[in-house]
Amino acid sequence: MKLANYIDHTILKADATCNQIVKLCEEAKENGFASVCVNPYYVTTASKELKGSDVKVCTVVGFPLGANTKEVKAFETTNAIENGAQEIDMVLNVGAMKNEDYDTVSKDIEAVVLAAKEKALVKVILETCYLTPAEIEKACLLAVEAGAQFVKTSTGFGTYGAKVEDVALMAKTVAGKAQVKASGGIKTYDDANKMIEAGATRLGTSAGIEIVNAQKLEE
Repeated sequence: MKLANYIDHTILKADATCNQIVKLCEEAKENGFASVCVNPYYVTTASKELKGSDVKVCTVVGFPLGANTKEVKAFETTNAIENGAQEIDMVLNVGAMKNEDYDTVSKDIEAVVLAAKEKALVKVILETCYLTPAEIEKACLLAVEAGAQFVKTSTGFGTYGAKVEDVALMAKTVAGKAQVKASGGIKTYDDANKMIEAGATRLGTSAGIEIVNAQKLEE
């Protein structure tokens, strides 16, 4: 198992510079990471840097709170794809989820899926730190029904990130109808393996280099 193939090499901090994005893309190409995940402002830069490579360009929508309207999220998605994004990590409307306003949650995801028009994968960030297990299950089902290809644990900006038990619950709930991305706080080779064993098929992390280097040492 090559861990690099699971990794979305990520910089989403507010003060990320263009030079850091270029370096991120170079590292992704060198290591064979699945994608780079950057803020929308840097999608054009990442797309240019990764042209001709197998590394995808991933960006975030409704980030980090998920509280934008569906129309704004749809526009963000369209704009990101026009700029070169191939994967969209959208944040669930967490407030609507807590309100049990499932119609709003569904339409929110559907708007992004429709805007993606099969030109980009859609991953729905649940922000599991704010949800109960029952809410996590319901959110996963809503995401699958709305046509998303992935459910994802966290933005990395909440009160905590990915937990093994949450990943396992998400994988069990989607039951192969979608994939699971674990993100937030994945720093080590051991962390990565635990998430994959729990059912994650993608890992969002800023520690990808350290993780793949640790795997090389194990081999």
